[in-house]
Amino acid sequence: MASLFEYLPELEGDEAIYIQKILEPMGNESAQTFSNIYRARRKDSITILIMACIGFFGVAGIHRIYINQSGMGLLYLFTAGLCLIGTIVDTINYKNLAFEHNREIAGEILQMIS
Repeated sequence: MASLFEYLPELEGDEAIYIQKILEPMGNESAQTFSNIYRARRKDSITILIMACIGFFGVAGIHRIYINQSGMGLLYLFTAGLCLIGTIVDTINYKNLAFEHNREIAGEILQMIS
């Protein structure tokens, strides 16, 4: 049984609970492989917040491109963050954006190592 704090001590909140459930049935080798790949591919919520705040100064959407939502990122770029409303919403919901992206990454990694 793998422990989250042994492999990914930097996680917190909902992300920590989600990843702990993934790691529980894994053996040590699988958990180590998963955590190494996950750590390299996950996106930090603070980075997303900083990028979303840059949208207030004219370069809206880079945070969406950063989390592999290129279509939305380009839409934000060409519409000034959907007239700043989308940028404001994303600035408030930055943790949710990071968690959604990281959940997708965890699913991809599970398929890859299974």
